Amino acid sequence: MSERKTRLDGIAVASLLLCCALWGTNHVAAKLVLAELPPLLQAGLRSLGAALLVGLWAWGRGQRLSLRGGTWPGGLLAGLLFAGEFACIFNGLQFTNASRMTVFLYTAPFVVALGMPLVAKAERPDAVQLAGLGAAFAGVAWAFAEGLHAPAAGDRQWLGDALGVVAAVLWGGTTLAIRGSRLGNASPELTLLYQLGVSGVLLLGGSLAIGEAWPALASLSPRVLVLMGFQTVVITFASYLLWFWLMRHYPATQISAFALLTPLFGLLAGVGLLGEALTPRLGLACAAVVVGIALVNRPPRRA
Repeated sequence: MSERKTRLDGIAVASLLLCCALWGTNHVAAKLVLAELPPLLQAGLRSLGAALLVGLWAWGRGQRLSLRGGTWPGGLLAGLLFAGEFACIFNGLQFTNASRMTVFLYTAPFVVALGMPLVAKAERPDAVQLAGLGAAFAGVAWAFAEGLHAPAAGDRQWLGDALGVVAAVLWGGTTLAIRGSRLGNASPELTLLYQLGVSGVLLLGGSLAIGEAWPALASLSPRVLVLMGFQTVVITFASYLLWFWLMRHYPATQISAFALLTPLFGLLAGVGLLGEALTPRLGLACAAVVVGIALVNRPPRRA
């Protein structure tokens, strides 16, 4: 399909639901792998493996991914922020629940909304969008306070929650770095390759620097190998490329609205697959994030 659609069809809806469900279960898979692979090593292997797949995908399609054209400064910055984001996520999952990490991480759209006026002055949040930001912030702050007073994942749950918030800021910063540089006009494959390649090198270098234990491949259980393959091939490579394909062929506003389902899928995955506690505070925080994202991403009022 080469034409651009004006509305979502059945293929688009099914694809979007699949993406949100996959992203919602991503942190569950990462948390399970932490039992055998340390956080930076796991994140680095995932990034480099997916970068190789992106390169092979582009080569197979005859697409040239040139690093010229002034994209490398933005690409290096985006890769650095991307590495920091996943270092925070994978380390934070050692201390907090996967469901909580998902809720905190999806405050990233608010970082973008607040920072976008610095990149594109025309994109300033209005009163309704600011109200959405405030509601989401209040819900997340309330859930974060629960980690201080009644932690369900241990005494250091607050640290994992805090790393989730930092990861959200870094994710938002990555989006702003791409939008504010020449990388914003580059192909999605090149943008993704920068993030994966740079972050993979940095994460593996960080793993070596802090002395993480690198287990032998033969010592890894079949479950961990399957989950690493799932993260690398299905999540980091295939689902991202599917998302980019949808953005090229369908209205961006309608597509973005479906991202609201990801925190809900993440919450359900953590509770259903890992048996994590679903507290009223966390449920309300998730609802606040969903409502806030809806207000921030609502279509602009026509004159």
